[in-house]
Amino acid sequence: MPETSKRGQIMPASPIRKLVPLANKAKERGVKVYQLNIGQPDLPTPQAGLDALKHIDRKVLEYSPSEGLRSLRDKLADYYHRFNIDVDIDDIIVTTGGSEAVLFAFMACLDPGDEIIVPEPAYANYMAFAISAGAKIVTVPSSIDEGFALPPLEKFEALITPRTKGILICNPNNPTGYLYTMKEMLQIRDLVKKYDLFLFSDEVYREFCYTGAPYISAFHLPGVEQNVVLIDSVSKRYNECGIRIGAIITKHKELKQNVMKFCQARLSPPLLGQIVAEASIDAGADYMLMTYNEYVERRKFLIDGLNRIPGCYSPIPMGAFYTVVSLPVDDADRFCEWCLNDFEYEGATVFMAPASGFYTTPGMGKREVRMAYVLNKADLGHALKVLTEALRAYPGKTAEAPQ
Repeated sequence: MPETSKRGQIMPASPIRKLVPLANKAKERGVKVYQLNIGQPDLPTPQAGLDALKHIDRKVLEYSPSEGLRSLRDKLADYYHRFNIDVDIDDIIVTTGGSEAVLFAFMACLDPGDEIIVPEPAYANYMAFAISAGAKIVTVPSSIDEGFALPPLEKFEALITPRTKGILICNPNNPTGYLYTMKEMLQIRDLVKKYDLFLFSDEVYREFCYTGAPYISAFHLPGVEQNVVLIDSVSKRYNECGIRIGAIITKHKELKQNVMKFCQARLSPPLLGQIVAEASIDAGADYMLMTYNEYVERRKFLIDGLNRIPGCYSPIPMGAFYTVVSLPVDDADRFCEWCLNDFEYEGATVFMAPASGFYTTPGMGKREVRMAYVLNKADLGHALKVLTEALRAYPGKTAEAPQ
């Protein structure tokens, strides 16, 4: 039997999705599963987007241009201008979701063996895309005790080698919900400028910042405009994850040329998805305010509830709709599996993402999980009750767990 690739063998399984088979078996047993593991919002897609899909008036569903429909890119440019991001249509390349944007950015910027420095915990698929590109993720650990603030700059600088090509941040952050301050962003800018690195900035959650301070994009940082590679997606802000539309935004001319070669090789991003995305941009301020206010309420409800459970601790996330929670258990991976395999309370259980999968440093995140507050408050309330009872019943609970 032929052997498979080493790349495939070392590719990490998604901590968000790897327990799906166990969740499916629980559902087959009739157990209600509260899915806190994945950032799949339950809020409605904008009606304008749904109407555009229903009323497509085309005789042929043709290829779109490899860089995406011009009309969509024109609307995206206007959208970015609302956030004082000074880009034009030629700086925007439409991709098949934010995931392809990260992959193509890595493929276009990095050679095999090149390194990217990333604060951890980090979105797990960054590692998968780096492996796909033959590159290496080098992590700087942040701490739940410090709210996952940016680690000291000297820790970044100590990791820079001749193979270092970039720094990657997610702001607001997935999985922690941390929002980088202007001071932290300027520190990153100074490193990028000093060592002439790419700054990969995943800004998918920009609409969900809860501090009241102005949103800070990597494109707001003076002096590194040619270094910035902005990653974006419509999935979260318009609650349309399934249409798979994202974007790479950069002013780096050669990088755009490189990215376009990969775009041409995959032919075109999804036509129907682009039609829906373009219409959704017209959703309006009322729609965005509705989603924002809903997440503000859910955030407070979930974080307050978690921190009332003995032995649990979650910092207050200042952005996105995730939080990383420390639990009073011996092993969060084992606990998450146990919840799906062996536990139910009043016919229900909880599905969480073990946080160890968002770290590359061995041993980190062992007692942590990521939760997404994408369920309504009634479901979040039931999930909190089920989690409390699970912690009480779990054989590997610690002394701090509910008794």
